[in-house]
Amino acid sequence: MDKEANVGKRIRAYREKLDMSIYDLSQKCGVDEKIINSIEKGEVLPALGVLTKISRALGQRLGTFMDDQYKPDPIITRAEDIKTDDGKNEFGYTSHSLALGKPDRHMDPFRIEFDADGVDHVSSHEGEELIICTAGEIELTYGNEKSILKPGDSAYYNSVVKHGLKAVGGKPASIYGVVFMPF
Repeated sequence: MDKEANVGKRIRAYREKLDMSIYDLSQKCGVDEKIINSIEKGEVLPALGVLTKISRALGQRLGTFMDDQYKPDPIITRAEDIKTDDGKNEFGYTSHSLALGKPDRHMDPFRIEFDADGVDHVSSHEGEELIICTAGEIELTYGNEKSILKPGDSAYYNSVVKHGLKAVGGKPASIYGVVFMPF
């Protein structure tokens, strides 16, 4: 089963467990009903900001919808196992969880690959984020400010402020990011 179907099935299961309709979930998280429906059908893999809003509305951490199985500590992700060519979302990036199988985690670490000159998109959610640029150039929009991050640069910020990331300079880019959302 593909990643999109797994995520969609888990969202539907938690939503139904709470006896929520798609409309109810949409109202609670601020994500359009059509998008939630497409996610639940496995037609689309949601962007991290969208998945964050849905997970919070369902009272779950982000990883609940991304984990495939339990693995004992330490969780090691080999560079050659990071797939950057699947699961691209509508904003032109792919994300790969670096903590799949760790159900008791308090942070969600990711490797994220951006297409060249990505899409402007901002979102906000509870918690904090740390990002580290590893390749290319990333434009961070944070509130009304824009900053360019180059390889080795990092940014740590409160994610309740509207924020967004995209590759700039005509080349793809990549980051490592860690999202922390308190319960």
